Amino acid sequence: MSLRLILSLVLPLALVSAPALAQTKGSVDPKPLPPLANPLDPATPAKELFGRKMLPTRSAPQVIGFYAKGCIAGAEALPLNGPTWQVMRLSRNRNWAHPQLIELIERLSAKANRIAGWPGILVGDMSQPRGGPMLTGHASHQIGLDADIWLTPMPNRQLSRNEREEMSAVMMVRKDRLDIDPGTWTPSHLPVIRAAAQEPAVERIFVNAAIKKALCREAKGDRSWLSKVRPMYGHDYHFHIRIKCPAGATDCESQPPPHEGEGCAVSDLAYWFSDAVLHPKPPPVPPKPKPPMTLAQMPDACRQVLNAP
Repeated sequence: MSLRLILSLVLPLALVSAPALAQTKGSVDPKPLPPLANPLDPATPAKELFGRKMLPTRSAPQVIGFYAKGCIAGAEALPLNGPTWQVMRLSRNRNWAHPQLIELIERLSAKANRIAGWPGILVGDMSQPRGGPMLTGHASHQIGLDADIWLTPMPNRQLSRNEREEMSAVMMVRKDRLDIDPGTWTPSHLPVIRAAAQEPAVERIFVNAAIKKALCREAKGDRSWLSKVRPMYGHDYHFHIRIKCPAGATDCESQPPPHEGEGCAVSDLAYWFSDAVLHPKPPPVPPKPKPPMTLAQMPDACRQVLNAP
């Protein structure tokens, strides 16, 4: 079975928990993780190793592996405060990415201010300092090419550290899950998502199916950007930006381009609004938990990234 097929089966399940994670409160006084008793044990989950790296490697940017199975060397940090952005959940230390993604977020934040009237954007999880699997949430976000953008506009002031840890994003999906909530979704949301999708480097934008439905209904003029906006489990409070492998990144495994077409037909969205998805029933026999990924299962170069200065 190919890696992509495996990920197509397990990734949606892993992403189901993403909305809850996005709303999980952080701490203004995070405690360091205790040292591992035997970090060289081959059975040690890779997330335990990468989750303890607080700084990136001192090297040129290098993306290694796939979005859900890889790492990054030479990651850069998105500054916690910018003219038109603020980073949320600082205790997670997940504001690291490839420089191209950093530049895109800064550019998008300025566009959100200019074309949508937002003071700016609130930025959620990107990647860890050296990428890799995370201790909580996210099957992807491992190679510095993914970022979550809250659908709650940035307030016209600098948030306190406590607010960044405890403030929740606003739910955009109606209680019955069949459409957006007209009380929270506004006409300004579409131009922000459209601006992100129109960035040439963007490979995918993930949103809740109800948000995709609203975008299909509301988009005017050039609608070609809609092909990049894909329904995905969760993503009720934020949208997920994924960029392409950078030029020359030979160790980065790209994702197939999205299918052509807007993805707005009833048949395109039918699965996401089916009863099985909206009201899933627990399986008769609970599946066994999947063993966590180990370092040996990751690209070989990730061991070097983990151990580099």
